[in-house]
Amino acid sequence: MRISRSHIAAFALFAIATFPLHAQDRLRSMPGYDRYTLMAPKLGTAVKSGVVAVQWANDGKSFEFLRDAKRVRFDLGTKQITDATAGATGAQGMRRPMGPGRGRQSTEAYTADSSRKAIYKDRNLYLANRDGSGEKQITTDGSEKERIKYGTASWVYGEELDQTTAMWWSPDGTKLAFYRFDEKPVKDYYLQTDQTTVQGSLMTEAYPKAGTPNPVVDLYVYNDRTEQLRRLEVRDGAPFTDAAVGHYVYGISWTKDGSELLIHRTNRRQNIMELAACQPISGVCRTVVHEEWLPSWTENHPTMQWLADGKRFIWESERSGFKNYYLYDLSGKLLATLTQHPFEVAGIVKVDETAKVLWYYARSGDNYMKLQLHRVGLDGKGDTRLTDPAFTHTVSVSPDGKFFTDIAQTHAVAPTTVLRDAKGKQIAELGASDISGLTSAGFKPVEMFTYTAADGATKHFGMLSKPSNFDAAKKYPVLFSVYDGPATNGARETFAAPTAMAEYGFIVVTLDTRSAAGLGKKALDAIYLKLGVTEIDDLAEAAKYLATLPFVDAKRIGIFGTSYGGFASAMAILRYPDIFAAASAQSAVTSWHHYDTIYTERYMYTPQENEAGYKKGSAMEYGGRSRVG
Repeated sequence: MRISRSHIAAFALFAIATFPLHAQDRLRSMPGYDRYTLMAPKLGTAVKSGVVAVQWANDGKSFEFLRDAKRVRFDLGTKQITDATAGATGAQGMRRPMGPGRGRQSTEAYTADSSRKAIYKDRNLYLANRDGSGEKQITTDGSEKERIKYGTASWVYGEELDQTTAMWWSPDGTKLAFYRFDEKPVKDYYLQTDQTTVQGSLMTEAYPKAGTPNPVVDLYVYNDRTEQLRRLEVRDGAPFTDAAVGHYVYGISWTKDGSELLIHRTNRRQNIMELAACQPISGVCRTVVHEEWLPSWTENHPTMQWLADGKRFIWESERSGFKNYYLYDLSGKLLATLTQHPFEVAGIVKVDETAKVLWYYARSGDNYMKLQLHRVGLDGKGDTRLTDPAFTHTVSVSPDGKFFTDIAQTHAVAPTTVLRDAKGKQIAELGASDISGLTSAGFKPVEMFTYTAADGATKHFGMLSKPSNFDAAKKYPVLFSVYDGPATNGARETFAAPTAMAEYGFIVVTLDTRSAAGLGKKALDAIYLKLGVTEIDDLAEAAKYLATLPFVDAKRIGIFGTSYGGFASAMAILRYPDIFAAASAQSAVTSWHHYDTIYTERYMYTPQENEAGYKKGSAMEYGGRSRVG
């Protein structure tokens, strides 16, 4: 079977676009088109999943779940399953309210009792009763001409710091914290919209590109009773004092008692991050937790979970080189080191203050992709793994902490759901997968492989799908499906059904490189200041490895992706044109000079300080080396 480079490129474009099939006329000429149309519909019904999602009763004595599309109840006392549909009332069909658009913040914020609301309007802040009566203007100098705005955020804050709110009421509804942004230092970016209409329109956005000035951010607190306004000293203390250099303030919330406003703040280089508490009356801010990782960057949004008293909290940190959990109080005192693993924790499952234990996920399986359930005391003692390290697990713990449901699977083993007691002993099986449809239809199981990264030492995982009519005596073209951005993964240990894409006659590959999440901070530092170099070198090494397999045609290896995957695809073919025959890059960054400050500088710092890195990570530097085939 012969598939040309042009066919590879055409299919890669199809795979990452959402165009209707009838618009992809070239696909009909591909050698595998008939096979694809025959096999693809069968995948939808070939697997009956054993995943069971449970809903625990408040007393922890039973739970409900769906079995064969019927809601049933499992009683933990009798171990019996009964019909749960009689008299059941649920919230099915209820629609969640729409959130703000991408990069935007909500334009209204309500007090806890919903009696008052804050309103962002015309770049200024207003307060009113819930019904809109009694409106009063709090700020007056917000202006498009002066490029100042209150009660909203600069676009890049929404895009890169997940800041969807910009106004925050205190718990008692007497004080309102809100953003002020001065975007005068930031140059505008112009985007033509409505291009399919006769007369298009122009969208203008203050967009700080790497190495250029950031907007100046401030936080204010307004007392709705005394009508006093206070600016908080969010830049109090190095390295946050220099407004010209830039800093970031985000993740804002009030303490439970409303006595302080909590903020996350990081310096422009993003290698120092603090949780700080600010006094709404004096405006003074103090450091609660200080994090720094000078070799590269710190985590902007570490996991943080409060205990019931609103004074103690669990904090995730990479200070040891791996994500671990720590217990703090609001004074900044470290109360306990909860975990001290040479592998990463991966999420809090449950905090049981009555039993004084923390249930959490950790990457302690027989590879880093296999998440395990652990339990440890809130004093950091008695850490116990409760699940089988041969599988990855998804769990749900009962309200009383006496039982948990466990969904176990790997890339090759379809999920099974069982009920276990608090020690991990199996009590009952709740659901098992049936993948006989895959076998009877002739689909090939997804295979996992390992390869050595470009550093000659690091082992990484990849996943490989073959067409159902695979013939080991033939050679097949390969398609890499990539994203490959910092702290992301292409390989996984959740069950993987084969992709219909392979039915066109491709070997389809996803894989991890040294940009992968889960291996610890020191491992991830390999990409720092070198986006487009380290991870692309690894993609090339993976391709070299695959080229040694007897069923791979080394001259027909293609790659495609979107966003960072588009960047990786473009860089792969431009830097390694003798390895990759074709690439399709959608929504790609082609030069980091043109991307925003927060994302780019986290991994690359500024072009002024990392000129060589920006040059090596620019697709424009390699255009002359590509070949056309």
